[in-house]
Amino acid sequence: MLSQKVRYSIRALQHLADQYGHDLVPLAEIAEKQNIPAKFLTVILSELCREGIVESQRGRDGGYRLAIPPIDIRYGDIIRLTRGSLALVPCASLYAHETCDNCLDEANCRLRSIMLRVRNETASILDGITLADNIAPALRKEGVS
Repeated sequence: MLSQKVRYSIRALQHLADQYGHDLVPLAEIAEKQNIPAKFLTVILSELCREGIVESQRGRDGGYRLAIPPIDIRYGDIIRLTRGSLALVPCASLYAHETCDNCLDEANCRLRSIMLRVRNETASILDGITLADNIAPALRKEGVS
């Protein structure tokens, strides 16, 4: 399950992607239109600035914008940046691998084998979709909400 932080991060970045190439977007606008608490959004956007995904400018005419084009920001990367991994268990993580507590030897663990497949399929899907992809209309046509 995605944490609230990950979901807020995605919604904030989607909002900035929609405004890409235009003026800076005020924090209050993102918070209001995406229904994200402003204090939490400030923390999220600060982290995304440190990662080089978002740029900010202070002052009366300040705000936020994407630092790189939306086509170069994959959903898999957003989740990795905000959650740490796409894997459901630490032993299946590609970049943040950890041995599970109270587990079998990884080579003999059938659960790990399943979770590696889940992680790989999830990565394949999420790394193939960028902020530039507008998938919402297609999902509505398929009956997915």
